[in-house]
Parts: sequence; C-alpha cells; structure tokens
Amino acid sequence: MAQALGPKLGVGSETLHRWVLQAQADARQRPGPTSGELAEIRRLKKETAELREANEILKAASVFLAREPGPRHR
Repeated sequence: MAQALGPKLGVGSETLHRWVLQAQADARQRPGPTSGELAEIRRLKKETAELREANEILKAASVFLAREPGPRHR
C-alpha cells in the first residue's frame, strides 16, 4: 500500500508507513505514544536542556563569585 501511494503523494514509502502507524497510535488502534504525547515529550526535553544549561551557568557564576573578595574584604 505505502509503496504504491507514496510516489503519488510525493513522499517516500517509509514516511507514509510511519504516518499510518502514528495515525493508528493516535486512534489507540495500536500501542505507542500519541502525537500529542510525542509533542509534550519534545517540549519537556527542550525545557530540560534549557534548565540544565541555565544550571551550568549558575554553577559557573557561583564559583566565580566565591573567588571574588566580598565587599567586607576590599
């Protein structure tokens, strides 16, 4: 099916096959995450990466500031 329809739709057969599988998961006809769940996972992974980057920046800043003499030591 995908091999016959793919070229007519201008997509590869593997892409069409994955679309069909995802549509079935969205309809709960097969196990797996829905499109909404996959979007939420992507959003959470992006947020986690941003938070880790911010945490590394804060760690570096705290190390830098710990080495600086405080206002009492000037």
